[in-house]
Amino acid sequence: MAHVTITRQDYRAAVIGTGFMGRIHARAIAAAGGSVAGIAGSTPERAREAAAALRTATVFDDLDAAIDAADVVHICVPNHLHAPIALAAIAAGKHVVCEKPLATDADTARAMTEAAAEAGVVATVPFVYRFHPMVREARARVAAGRLGRLTLAHGSYLQDWLLRPADDNWRVDADKGGALRAFGDIGSHWCDLLEFVTGDRISGVNAQLATTNRLRAGRDVATEDIVTLQFATEGGMVGSTVISQVSAGRKNRLLLEISGTESTLAFDQEQPETLWLGGRDQNAVLMRDPDHLSPDAARLARVPAGHAQGYQDCFDAFVADTRAAIDGTAPDGLPAFADGLRAARIAEAVAASARTRDWAEVPR
Repeated sequence: MAHVTITRQDYRAAVIGTGFMGRIHARAIAAAGGSVAGIAGSTPERAREAAAALRTATVFDDLDAAIDAADVVHICVPNHLHAPIALAAIAAGKHVVCEKPLATDADTARAMTEAAAEAGVVATVPFVYRFHPMVREARARVAAGRLGRLTLAHGSYLQDWLLRPADDNWRVDADKGGALRAFGDIGSHWCDLLEFVTGDRISGVNAQLATTNRLRAGRDVATEDIVTLQFATEGGMVGSTVISQVSAGRKNRLLLEISGTESTLAFDQEQPETLWLGGRDQNAVLMRDPDHLSPDAARLARVPAGHAQGYQDCFDAFVADTRAAIDGTAPDGLPAFADGLRAARIAEAVAASARTRDWAEVPR
């Protein structure tokens, strides 16, 4: 199938899914100069109720009609529905933006990745924390050798939205969200950020899973609330991370700290305007100031220093870069289906390690 090219005047997107993520995608589409050609939801009634918030008057009752009306299909539905919708869109020659995890197993993620490559369409996954300017600054400093030889990485991704037994969501159900919930939902972000910033790949993992709420809304729960993970990388780093959706008071705290033989840096997603820099003789806190950042970081710094940027800005930049890729310019660091496949392979290694209570290798 030939590569589909659209003009800068066109980015007609079909948004499949009408919840929180659908609204985030719709705002980012508008910020990138595109338009929402229409939406489809779990029911026509829910889609019609959400239409205004998703910036469209068009609601599709039929998925094929939604795909036909668009140049790009944004998939914002429960995880088990990602593959059939993405594969249908790819078969129709459409570009695809698919929420993560890309699929509930690595074999399906691989099939999706291969289908997109064979069709020649742009297919991206919103690992949007890559688009914080200070993450790009961290990446540039690592690449320039300013940390020395990398030796240690550690951190956490902590939330509390599933703290209580009454807290519930479709992600809790393995048949909808996948066998790994906390890791698939947010641990994948942490591992992607580690590999993106360092340019190094996790080669082996040793994981523990814990479910603190065995009953939610009167039903048994099989998916995990907490993951503790040790890992080693191909480049020789060792490290650990803690993933939790039941840590009271932590709303969306992704912390990544990387140490080398010369210095350390740390990024906290809840404090995204700064990067902590540690040295043997002195420490510093670097502020997001486009006049004093590396070129790729400065590119993503849309407003002057002191004017805070955040999560929606990351999504806006991600969709803008997706559009640029469709127009034929592939921006550095754009997360594609191959990155979603990578996350699925790490997740399967985590699950295998937890089952055997031993180290598991992560396939390349």
